[in-house]
Amino acid sequence: MLELAGNAAKDNKKTRIMPRHLLLATRNDEELSKLLDGITIAHSGVLPNIHSVLFSKKANPGLILHILCCV
Repeated sequence: MLELAGNAAKDNKKTRIMPRHLLLATRNDEELSKLLDGITIAHSGVLPNIHSVLFSKKANPGLILHILCCV
């Protein structure tokens, strides 16, 4: 786990392993993710994830007008 966390730290251009790197290492590894499924790591945040519905090839003009009117 420390090796994977060290790799995550290097990917983020850091020299120290922080709780965030432990989370990224455990959640991106299939076996560790299964083993540590029910745990919460303090001060580690969440995995980056954007729901696919939010990606659109073409902007909806009605939605843009609705957002501009309601702000």
